[in-house]
Amino acid sequence: MSTLEKVTVGIPGETVVTVTHDMTVQHFLSTMPPVYATPVMILHMEKACTASIAGLLPDGHVSVGMEVNVRHLAATPIGRTVRVTSRVKQIDAKSVLFEVEAWDGSRKIGDGTHRRGVINVAAFEKRFGVS
Repeated sequence: MSTLEKVTVGIPGETVVTVTHDMTVQHFLSTMPPVYATPVMILHMEKACTASIAGLLPDGHVSVGMEVNVRHLAATPIGRTVRVTSRVKQIDAKSVLFEVEAWDGSRKIGDGTHRRGVINVAAFEKRFGVS
């Protein structure tokens, strides 16, 4: 049984958040403006991708980020709602490539691709001595 046999091209994912101060670049760098931070946008893209396939993986397996290629196209202030979408674009033997987009209302604020690898948690933890 392949770990990705239930994952198919086209599976959608979505995460919706309201931008708070702790999601802004100013939260991390006080001299910067209080707008949605690029690393936080990437985190939300990862969350949309993760959630879309989590229930399709065998027990004891999770997906982990391994490649991010995104553009942050526009600033989003505190209080605005951001909707992040993902769609499975390609499936390899051990990874899934997603198309991702972030929207502030009708305005696209980010897009790109994100690849997630699938791991067996127990084997991973044994390999790194995590318990």
